Amino acid sequence: MGRKILLITTDQQRHDALGCTGGEVARTPAIDALAAAGLNFRQARNQNTVCMPERATILTGQYIRSHGVTSNGIPLPVDAPNLAAHLQQNGYRTALLGKAHFEPASHTDYFENWAATWGKTGPHRGFDHMELCGHTGRAGRSLTHYPRWLRDQHPDAVDGFHEYTAQGGPSGRGGGDTGAPQVWHNPIPREQYHTDWTAARTMAFLDSLDEAADWFVWMSFPDPHHPWDPPQSELGRVDWRDLTLPDGYPGSPERTAEILAGKPRHWLEWYEGRGQFNFEVPADLVPAHLTADQIREVNAMAHISNELIDEAVGRVMDHIQARGWGDETDVFYTTDHGEFQGDFGMLFKGPYHVEGLMRLPFIWRPAPLAAIAPAEIDAPVGHVDLAPTICEVAGLAVPDWMQGTPLPQSFAGAAGRERTITEWQDGFAGNDITMRTLYRDGYICTVYEPTNYYDSGDVGELYNLSDDPHQWQNLWDDPDRRTLKSDLIADLYDNLPAGRDVPLEKVAQV
Repeated sequence: MGRKILLITTDQQRHDALGCTGGEVARTPAIDALAAAGLNFRQARNQNTVCMPERATILTGQYIRSHGVTSNGIPLPVDAPNLAAHLQQNGYRTALLGKAHFEPASHTDYFENWAATWGKTGPHRGFDHMELCGHTGRAGRSLTHYPRWLRDQHPDAVDGFHEYTAQGGPSGRGGGDTGAPQVWHNPIPREQYHTDWTAARTMAFLDSLDEAADWFVWMSFPDPHHPWDPPQSELGRVDWRDLTLPDGYPGSPERTAEILAGKPRHWLEWYEGRGQFNFEVPADLVPAHLTADQIREVNAMAHISNELIDEAVGRVMDHIQARGWGDETDVFYTTDHGEFQGDFGMLFKGPYHVEGLMRLPFIWRPAPLAAIAPAEIDAPVGHVDLAPTICEVAGLAVPDWMQGTPLPQSFAGAAGRERTITEWQDGFAGNDITMRTLYRDGYICTVYEPTNYYDSGDVGELYNLSDDPHQWQNLWDDPDRRTLKSDLIADLYDNLPAGRDVPLEKVAQV
């Protein structure tokens, strides 16, 4: 039928995390090799900056306003049309190994949270087989396959993990050498950590298939998402003391506050600890109190996690080659969203449409038999384009419910691609924020729609990335940019897809 397809995702990985995307710390030769042999999309952006909405976009090929998962805590309807089910119905064997997060992790009434307890591995959402994990080996609110395996096979390793919670617990619990939030020295042996577990379960599923099978496998690593607690044995890979601070770090709390004063007010209120605007950050975090050394240590932990992911990817690619599938396997690599990692003196993510959170590593290594020439492509693309591309790889027509466009296969083929759209629509602690963002022609334009928090119709952000790559100078009120701003806003709303008539219910926070 079509070709075999491996989709690799990480969680909360910056666009500049890899050697092939400009990273200078983590060594990522396996992923770099995929980029060198394929298509490296340098202007890829997501359609939302937290997990559940973006993973639903990857699975459905739809914008958040269409599939309805506009924030974390909203489950994607089980009967929603999706890529895995479409491939399954057309003869593909399908699996997801690692982190799914189409259903709230903090609500036990969903398959992802009870499957392991009942000894189930699917089928679910079009996947014949699912073995799931999250960011910890602890049981937490639910017991997915990885913590159950760890509890049953290696019980001494369970308590080495940081206690992963977002709100209402020891969420900001600091550790490591600097007391950085959600940094922890984890004594777990490397081979028992969830990165290697995810790769091992992927290879085990592949070994269950006949040589002639057509397959779609989603290998989904939970790292480098916080808590930052990779195996302690690996800490020698990157010493935080040797790291320089990120280019996006303003240099001092005073300079940061000066920059944030030029942005919509929730930026400075969160930085100074005067407001909470999303659930996905520790309740007790005050970014202004973070030290430079704490930011260095968080960065070091993320770089270590990135190296472990790369080595796991290399093992799986070697395994595919050994099975004789190397020439007919397409590989896609991306993440769901980024991470501040010290930009603006901040950590984590939320309602902030900046490059550190929106811009993505995005690689397609076509099957060698497809004879698609390697290229770096600067045209704007997004996660909404993944599902249509995979349909084409599988030799299937793109269903009309998918809203993206198959990825270009060359620089020339990218002609006509002009924009990406990213949205935020969520509230927390009584603060509702709705943001619509357009990337076009090197500009980021964000409109804040009126809510109970922003009641004005003229709040926004505008940045010229060629002059201001860190987005420190908000041009929204610049009279010289009035015509440009009006044009970008009109383009944004002209290209927003229709939303759902009835919004989906938010049943949990994450």
